[in-house]
Amino acid sequence: MTKTLKINKNVEQGILELLRFLLDGGKVSGVFTLKRINKEGSVAYSLVTRSDELEDAVPLFPLMPVNAGKLLSRFSLRGKSNKPVAAVVKPCELRAFIELVKREQGSLENIFFISSTCGGVYPIEMAVDGAVENNLSKYWEAVKKGEIPAQIRPACRGCVEFKPYTADMTVDLVGSSDIDKRCMILLNTKNGEELAQDMKGDFLEKELDKKILDKFQNKREAERKKLFDEIEEKMKGLDGFIDIFGKCLGCHGCSKVCPICYCKLCEFESPDSEYKPSNYESDLKKRGGLKVPPGTVYFQIGRLDHIAISCVGCGACEDVCPVDIPISIIFKKVGESVQKLFDYIPGRDVKEEIPLLTFEKDELSEVED
Repeated sequence: MTKTLKINKNVEQGILELLRFLLDGGKVSGVFTLKRINKEGSVAYSLVTRSDELEDAVPLFPLMPVNAGKLLSRFSLRGKSNKPVAAVVKPCELRAFIELVKREQGSLENIFFISSTCGGVYPIEMAVDGAVENNLSKYWEAVKKGEIPAQIRPACRGCVEFKPYTADMTVDLVGSSDIDKRCMILLNTKNGEELAQDMKGDFLEKELDKKILDKFQNKREAERKKLFDEIEEKMKGLDGFIDIFGKCLGCHGCSKVCPICYCKLCEFESPDSEYKPSNYESDLKKRGGLKVPPGTVYFQIGRLDHIAISCVGCGACEDVCPVDIPISIIFKKVGESVQKLFDYIPGRDVKEEIPLLTFEKDELSEVED
């Protein structure tokens, strides 16, 4: 059983009370969380150092303006935080950061993680005109019942990694029918227990309800199969593949928001990848016409090859695509097939080495001639 803190307030008030306690008690020097930044209700990840600044914080808001793993990587890239910081993130954001730490793109030292069982997030386009706000009551009703909320990102609808692996604290959300009355926070690590020590509330021994979460997982798996089957049908043969990826405009927005794409100079944006007049002339002689910019399908294949083993399925790529290519589903389907080969779940454990950076003598013997 896991030591659990019960706060007799609704889950949103409860998590804010915890964050204020951590700041006011000097247990952390800052809190990294979603926060409203204007009167229109726009939210952004912010680093808060005073408890009064938490008035506008919305730690559990179902929106991902950017994958927090990418932001935490930038925050800790040049060295560990000198003072402890509590970060409230979603499971896929935490897994993304773990993958980046493995690549020496950040540090876990002095960062304590608070996550939750996740109901998913809305597409970023719904952040306009208060669409997310208007759907909040429906969202939380679905989460309480262990249902998949309507209109959330496709990547979230089929996500089966909705429980955080390495969080110091886990907020019990999915399938918890009384989150409007109480806040249950599982203290998963020694750090988690020490942070919550002396906090007002009841300390219990508890686990997440396996039956409820198994039912929710079954629903997510069914939705994932549906999404995978649909994309497989659309991508049948070379023609199907080109029909989908041929719409790419070459804006590279997907790589900019992807937490796993961290290269300072992307191969696909380097001078070496630029078409020369001779390249255009050669291709035009062969085809009689050429899409501009060229190489967009090659870009998508190359990016897929680079990140498949570590794709956390957050859906940020599809969220920003201006031509609505279902990138997140394609990448997740391919990613899972690669990850399955190595029994690897990205972000599951910081000590688990990235398969493509390791060598095993007897690896993949079942596919040898």
